Amino acid sequence: MAFPSTYTVGITSLGYQIVWATLAMRSDLDVRRLFTDQSDPPHRQCDLFGLSLSWELDGPVLLDLLEQQRIPIWSEQRSDQDPIVFGGGPVLTANPEPLAPFFDVILLGDGEELLPSFIDTLQEVRTESRSVRLRRLAQVPGIYVPSLYAPRYGNDGCLQSIDPIETDLPPTISKQTWRGNSLSHSTVITPESAWPDIHMVEVVRSCPELCRFCLASYLTLPFRTPSLDDGLIPAVEKGLVATRRLGLLGASVTQHPQFAELLSWLGHDRFDDVRLSVSSVRAATVTTELASGLARRGSKSLTIAIESGSERMREVVNKKLSNEEISAAARHAKEGGLRALKLYGMVGLPSEQDEDVESTADLLLQLKKTTPGLRFTLGVSTFVPKAQTPFQWQGVRPEADKRLKRLAKRLKPKGIDLRPESYGWSVIQALLSRSDRRLAPVIAAVRGSQESLGGWKKAYRSSRAGELPGARSGGIDLPLPPPWEQVVHDNWGEDVVLPWDHLNGPLGQKTLLKHQKLSLAEAAPTVQD
Repeated sequence: MAFPSTYTVGITSLGYQIVWATLAMRSDLDVRRLFTDQSDPPHRQCDLFGLSLSWELDGPVLLDLLEQQRIPIWSEQRSDQDPIVFGGGPVLTANPEPLAPFFDVILLGDGEELLPSFIDTLQEVRTESRSVRLRRLAQVPGIYVPSLYAPRYGNDGCLQSIDPIETDLPPTISKQTWRGNSLSHSTVITPESAWPDIHMVEVVRSCPELCRFCLASYLTLPFRTPSLDDGLIPAVEKGLVATRRLGLLGASVTQHPQFAELLSWLGHDRFDDVRLSVSSVRAATVTTELASGLARRGSKSLTIAIESGSERMREVVNKKLSNEEISAAARHAKEGGLRALKLYGMVGLPSEQDEDVESTADLLLQLKKTTPGLRFTLGVSTFVPKAQTPFQWQGVRPEADKRLKRLAKRLKPKGIDLRPESYGWSVIQALLSRSDRRLAPVIAAVRGSQESLGGWKKAYRSSRAGELPGARSGGIDLPLPPPWEQVVHDNWGEDVVLPWDHLNGPLGQKTLLKHQKLSLAEAAPTVQD
């Protein structure tokens, strides 16, 4: 079971921990872990090779890990003696197509739901040929076998469909959703993780806010909350036997209906030595009592996502948040004894204007003025369209680069800690999130230079010029990839066939399109008589 980064990073991934533990608890499996810098002792003979992928830019690392294990990187080149290579995680669930030629099997959805049925089915046909095993797996809900689905292109090179190559295969594959009462918590606690000695507990899964760009909201629907007595408290108690550092995780942890009770329970004297931290919270839920409770347990800061300082833009993205609520959150954080407030925002959102970016700077400067003594950090990224979200049809806006620099010019001299994500790498993320299988040769070619933006662009140019080994699917040569601008920057019409149209997320494309139209209607200027 591999992770495409170092042990320190990988073991901090709660998703990776849960997949590894779920597999390792089975009596019919012997599971070894593999990271880029270390591994458990290898098997003499490996039947399965799994990868958890949570970030688009980690894709090329998969190929390095496969080669280290002497596994052919292209699925069509593997024989009965090679392991079945499978993967999962949000990147592969949203749009697996750019990496599809490297995987034999992709698990779409929650590991709690999929892993048992995946392994049970595989055990039933363990002695059969590779092709028989893959065809049997393809009948299991949520399991996608890319080699059994072939893309079809028009004369103009545009994708027309991705269809099963045999009539008895399901025409579409649906993401599987875990609906049990409990969510996940750490199975490994170690001082060597990026967050040393922390016990992580998943408080909520998904988010009820449904910001139109947000993969964490849309891909993981419905919003799920384990009960306090049967889910959260037992999970917390289990970890506090081994450590006194606790992390509560989720897209919006304070929206758990019993979060106040959880915090009150953690306020008991027996937890006085526990250091508590929480991931992003909704600004409107921040109270002095919440901040005080966190401060008493060692937290120094809160993190809230504001997306933009412009109320118009927040309406566009469906962020139900006012400037007054953001100001109140800052005030309550300080009154409760916290020292810092971290905010997250974006530039380059659909319909954004220069004045919207100025509003973000204005808001941060106003917060600093009205809440003296509280340190402010703004993490800001460029909007990247994600599959399975309403804004999947929107492209990356080139003006975002200048807007990041504009924020830096206004905020850094005033003592705001600005932490911008690279515009250039956001562009590469968009390339990976919106492409189809024709990107696979680029991913293979970029290895060794994947840390360089120029390396990606050079590999893509080479692919467009026909200078790379062509992508293949089901023995069919695929056409050259489309122009860079079309994949990364263009806004796509609703009639465009998406590379992930054959994969069903929680909401159908018609519903996502409706949500996009509702959002962009908010962008229309108001005409006064």
